[in-house]
Amino acid sequence: MSQTQPTDHTTTHNTLVYDIRHSRYINLTSRCTLRCKFCPKHNGSKQVAQYDLTLSKTITADDILPLLGQVDKFEEYVFCGYGEPTLNLDTLLTVAKELQSRGAQVRLNTDGLGNLFHRRNILPELATCIDAMSISLNADTEQAYIEHCQPKLTHAYSAVREFITLAPQYIQSVSVSAINGLAGVDIDKCRTIAFDANCHFTERQLDIVG
Repeated sequence: MSQTQPTDHTTTHNTLVYDIRHSRYINLTSRCTLRCKFCPKHNGSKQVAQYDLTLSKTITADDILPLLGQVDKFEEYVFCGYGEPTLNLDTLLTVAKELQSRGAQVRLNTDGLGNLFHRRNILPELATCIDAMSISLNADTEQAYIEHCQPKLTHAYSAVREFITLAPQYIQSVSVSAINGLAGVDIDKCRTIAFDANCHFTERQLDIVG
């Protein structure tokens, strides 16, 4: 499948949207609730495909809306960058609602710590404008999660597990992902966690991004 040719996706050297295959990705923030050892941004790279996802400013809806393009040219729009999109929640919700009003399919890639960070259940808000969600579980035990993901918030593993349980009650399509190749992680147990929560499961491969 050929990659959609990029148009003007940048403002002052910030890549705010980027295209992979037939999806347009939206880069909302560089901030994250995790410091994953396997994340390229902690290993000297801020790139996905040919796109440098470094951000030098706080991104607003006004930055993103002019770059959405024609929604019928993309299979879906995905909130995903080298930061956690729910940390810029107001911008996420504003842009996602605009996309849905135009008939786009909208997906959120998240670490599942939005409820913990915001100290409330944000899923009812996301349900108004998100069609699909991918939640990064990454480990079948708290010990392995802390080792590989290095969360900045306490009780992060129990929070992501709870988020995985709650998400299908609000979002039509929920997938849980884990990375095959992380030491001490049982990928089959991760799959079972996803299925037990009535979610799909996506097996990712270590060091493959995009």
